[in-house]
Amino acid sequence: MRAVWSFWSKPIRSGSRRVWPQPRHGWLSWALSVRRAARLFEHRHLVTDDAGARLLVDRLRLPFTGLSTALNVLDGEDTGWWALGKLHAYACQTEPFVHIDDDLYLWEPLPERLRTAAVLAQSPEPLDDGAFGYEPEAFEQRIDASPGGWLPEEWRWYRRSGMPQRAECCGLLGGTRTDFIAHYARAGIRLVTDAANRRALDGLPDKERHNILFEQYLLAACVEHHRDRPGSPYRGVGIRYGFDDPSLAFDAERAGRLGFTHVMGEKANPAFADRLERRVLRDHPDDHARCVAAADAFL
Repeated sequence: MRAVWSFWSKPIRSGSRRVWPQPRHGWLSWALSVRRAARLFEHRHLVTDDAGARLLVDRLRLPFTGLSTALNVLDGEDTGWWALGKLHAYACQTEPFVHIDDDLYLWEPLPERLRTAAVLAQSPEPLDDGAFGYEPEAFEQRIDASPGGWLPEEWRWYRRSGMPQRAECCGLLGGTRTDFIAHYARAGIRLVTDAANRRALDGLPDKERHNILFEQYLLAACVEHHRDRPGSPYRGVGIRYGFDDPSLAFDAERAGRLGFTHVMGEKANPAFADRLERRVLRDHPDDHARCVAAADAFL
């Protein structure tokens, strides 16, 4: 299994996705994420665009063993849909992999049950919890009102199924069934790039918070739709989690004891950013110097 990261630089360059107190903290997080995984994975692949390659490979010198600039294809896309970079990275994988978010740090190897899973994800996110902010009806209403609007069959089936609704947290996402993962990812890409859907979603407010629908909610819909479906090439594909209890994944102390830290909402916390900086300065001083020097790379 290889480790994969993705970086679509345009949302950062445009200023539409800045969540750390200072730009350098984002690059420090990249350094810690990749350096930690380098101890655990022989093969480490970056999927990015030309600007991302110049920054992460040429300037920061992070230890990737493979590079793709496939995300150049996204140059004309709406930067509000920042998760498109991740979906394109998922779709182009042809061997078992785990995609690691740049704010997720692995302290221990993935257990065998995850390395052999058809699909692996960080944790489930139940929609009835109310804490995760999923609003699938917002997409449906706009798309259904647009002539020619399109929703994946899996989405519509899942919404009508009567099943408890959930999404899959993709801080970690991967597996051995790359054919299924590519199918899901292509559906997610089409969901926000289809011509009729573009028109329907163009005025959707606060796109930032709706990315979880076409990345994380759609994944759960695809898993459940195909799991027991006669004739589906993906019948029998199941999903395993790092944490079956999502509350564990978002408790930094408990998650860290079990093998990883996913920053998530702590990004804007100056105290956390300070801890991150001190950690990289202590463990990877050369990386720290390069991250500070590149702090304003996209400003």
